[in-house]
Amino acid sequence: MLRRFLAHEASGGLVLIASAIVALIATNFGAVELYETVLARPIAGVSVLRWINEGLMALFFVLVGLEIKRELLDGQLTTWPHRALPGIAALGGMIVPALVFLAFNPSGAALRGWAVPTATDIAFSLGVLALLGKRVPVQIKVFLTALAIIDDLGAIVIIALFYGHDFAPLMLGLDTLCFAALVVLNRLGVTRLVFYIPLGLLLWYFMLRSGIHATIAGVLFAATIPLKASPGHPDDAHSPLHRMEHALSPYVAFVVLPIFGFANAGVQMRGLGLVALLKPVTLGCLLGLFVGKQIGVFGCTWLAARLGIAKKPAGTSWTQLYGMAVLCGIGFTMSLFIGLLAFERSDALQDQTKIGVLFGSLLSALVGWTVLRFAPAPPGKSLKIQG
Repeated sequence: MLRRFLAHEASGGLVLIASAIVALIATNFGAVELYETVLARPIAGVSVLRWINEGLMALFFVLVGLEIKRELLDGQLTTWPHRALPGIAALGGMIVPALVFLAFNPSGAALRGWAVPTATDIAFSLGVLALLGKRVPVQIKVFLTALAIIDDLGAIVIIALFYGHDFAPLMLGLDTLCFAALVVLNRLGVTRLVFYIPLGLLLWYFMLRSGIHATIAGVLFAATIPLKASPGHPDDAHSPLHRMEHALSPYVAFVVLPIFGFANAGVQMRGLGLVALLKPVTLGCLLGLFVGKQIGVFGCTWLAARLGIAKKPAGTSWTQLYGMAVLCGIGFTMSLFIGLLAFERSDALQDQTKIGVLFGSLLSALVGWTVLRFAPAPPGKSLKIQG
């Protein structure tokens, strides 16, 4: 089932890449006015773009929350030895890119974008790995998946702590009551999802009105969904979490993320010169993803192995792990999402962010693919982690 899951994520990544390309074509070949008009059109007093970013993307965060809970309790991250290496790599892959961004943007409004290059796009990264087929051992895919899931958890914490605004105490209080009710359902052993979903919708609505970004409600909701441990059977019909994850996964991969990518990747490239690429925010995002990620992920992985804190996955070479570290610089979905939150009041800084993220992700994809394509095959094909 792990191979099926990875293949599914990879397919979704390829669709996500296509949606971003379509958005770039639309905004650079005569359809920019239509593109912007459709996204700005109000529905029930809220723009289409906001419905996508705070409504549809809540489903993405529900799925992320489900995956994190499953991996921590019933998957690849159930024990500390298995969490150690991807956890250390993810931490390095968040700290170093943030420092690179801050080196170019030490003060002012741009400072809010420090977290943009800290994220890794799991669907996009696995999509690139899918293009390599059997040239990449499954251990690399498993390690990248575990690392990206921990990375997502870090991004969620960052969004919750640093990108809220105009807090409404009453809404926060109602939100807390909804979450408490969901926890009670879990503790009482209620397994029918029909009792959880209405409370989850209320949780999302109150979160939307509270000043904390509404997508965080998706993660909190996912944390309360009961999980019945069933190693090797992630489609277990008796486990509510597995059922919900299995039901949501195709819609998120092939509907939610492509729509998000299309709605947020559109930026005009015509007349784009060296000056635009040398803007501090653009450089911070681009180099944070392309340089910071590979240094942080690979450097911490190598250091952890060198110090004996953890051991690299069996059957992989350091060249392959370096190629994987470069792929971690593909920060498309979450990086764009954080950029929108950081610079929601500045279209200019948002455009600089998009350019930096797009070019940084593209460079990471091309270089990472090249390294893995020509990396020598190591001996052994075990899925187990040494030690």
